[in-house]
Amino acid sequence: MQKMANGKYKRVLLKLSGESFCERGGFGIEGSALSSISERILEARELGPELAVVVGAGNFLRGESFSKVSEIPRNTADYMGMLATIINACALQETLERLGQPTRVLSAIEVSAICEKFIRRRALRHLERGRVAILAGGTGNPFFTTDTCAALRASELDVNLLVKATKVDGVYSDDPEKNPEAKMFEKLSYADVLEKDLRAMDHSAITLCRDNDIEIVVLNIFKKGNIARAIRGERVGTLISSS
Repeated sequence: MQKMANGKYKRVLLKLSGESFCERGGFGIEGSALSSISERILEARELGPELAVVVGAGNFLRGESFSKVSEIPRNTADYMGMLATIINACALQETLERLGQPTRVLSAIEVSAICEKFIRRRALRHLERGRVAILAGGTGNPFFTTDTCAALRASELDVNLLVKATKVDGVYSDDPEKNPEAKMFEKLSYADVLEKDLRAMDHSAITLCRDNDIEIVVLNIFKKGNIARAIRGERVGTLISSS
């Protein structure tokens, strides 16, 4: 694994949940949350790694959940969620560029007026030129989560570390918001996550990372400095790796 001047990893993919674009329990995009995310991304870039970002859309709509409480079929609901990720991606791009960080949005769904189509070689070129590549539109297919998209893009782009930024401190034995006795794990193997059916990421995402030897760190994005600490190789959140 190639070392960097200040960080451990050459290329990092950051998976942002849609909820990080607003206050807890909120809806849509809030300026203060957007600025906070952007500042954390800039802090990570200053450590040297090339940085790709996959965004979710839980602050607007989750396809599977929405289809269950409406008459919208799952296929259409999932595409609606993919479109919502593009809204988040464009907002993040504009904020980053206002702060001086060159950024490109690449989407699995073509929306040519506001973003580029995701093409692997094009994404790699942006990364090599020091741009943050925001990857929107999920995988471009229904029935796949943005966690699976993050693992897929990390595999395609030869990423060394996948950081899943969430609203909790790491991976727990149970839901910490419902069970105060839930235990947080500092380190897990891919096999541990799959065998214990832990709610870290989808099984397909864990399997992709395992097969491509991509380390995963699950951490709390709301704690300042966490992402930078993970990139420096410091102990933070939960590390998921081969051993």
